[in-house]
Amino acid sequence: MTPSQAPKKNYQRALEEILRGLDPEAEAPTLLLHSCCGPCSSYVLEYLREYFRITVFYYNPNITEDEEYRKRLAEEQRLIAAYNAQVDEGVFGDMHSTGRAHRIDILEAPYDPEIYLEQVRGMEDLPEGGERCTKCFALRLRKTAETAAAVGADYCSTTLTISPLKDAQRLNRIGEACAARCGVRWLPGDFKKKDGYKRSIELSRIFDLYRQDYCGCVFSKRERERADRAAAGTEGTADRI
Repeated sequence: MTPSQAPKKNYQRALEEILRGLDPEAEAPTLLLHSCCGPCSSYVLEYLREYFRITVFYYNPNITEDEEYRKRLAEEQRLIAAYNAQVDEGVFGDMHSTGRAHRIDILEAPYDPEIYLEQVRGMEDLPEGGERCTKCFALRLRKTAETAAAVGADYCSTTLTISPLKDAQRLNRIGEACAARCGVRWLPGDFKKKDGYKRSIELSRIFDLYRQDYCGCVFSKRERERADRAAAGTEGTADRI
């Protein structure tokens, strides 16, 4: 049976079972949470900070343009600072949070897009969502699991499943395998469910977060630009603009 033929799991239900099993009187477990950007992490952090002491792991060599990388990192840092101010002040406003919410740390891995480009060499022209993306997911989640083991985190996970365009089955299978190899626990999830994606849009509006319109790599950016030109009836005129 191939991975695509395997029975689908309800990863959101699996997450909820884990959360129900946590002892609210005990010290909250630690979670190393891979994040690609502020908007994608917004709801996940709001949700999980009630249960975990989270360190956001910012490892995204797939963002191949330095300026874009720095912009997304700055927005992630700004969001985390705002969330921590809420915890420090004990004021959550219209957030779906309580006094149980924990402060959030961030750990930035070295930025080296050449690692990503080497990983997907020969796949540059594959469509978005295909094997190139699988390689990208594996690269980032493998590093997340390795880092979680190195820092002694209780769990590791990713915010990537918040996107309606991301395959939660594939992401969780990759994450589970990487975590198992590194001897850490994978925290499953499908964060787009239960209106998670809708809430991330609301939070992006509340915090005025920069929302990019492509995944991060130059290949997805080109695909997005081609789609935009086609929609505008300008396909084939880019060289003259």
